[in-house]
Amino acid sequence: MSSTSKKVVLWSKTGCHFCGEVKAFLTARNQPFENIEVQGNDVLRDVLEAKYGIRHVPVIEVGGDGKYEALLEPDLEKLAKLLTQPDEAAV
Repeated sequence: MSSTSKKVVLWSKTGCHFCGEVKAFLTARNQPFENIEVQGNDVLRDVLEAKYGIRHVPVIEVGGDGKYEALLEPDLEKLAKLLTQPDEAAV
């Protein structure tokens, strides 16, 4: 068991092709993730707008201990790098 495993949060909506690609990528890597479904819930899109200035999905947040890096586009190569990067040393 690894204490450095990253937490992944995926903001998505049903029927989104790119969201499905990200889910398949994470599942194929056995990477657990929390899925936040924004379909029919404009409040969640408001949250994305407040955090990142966008209302579209997918948004992928990777991190832990309250520090997350967000991917605002479905870039699977960058996601793979984020998942394999060691956690930054605590100060």
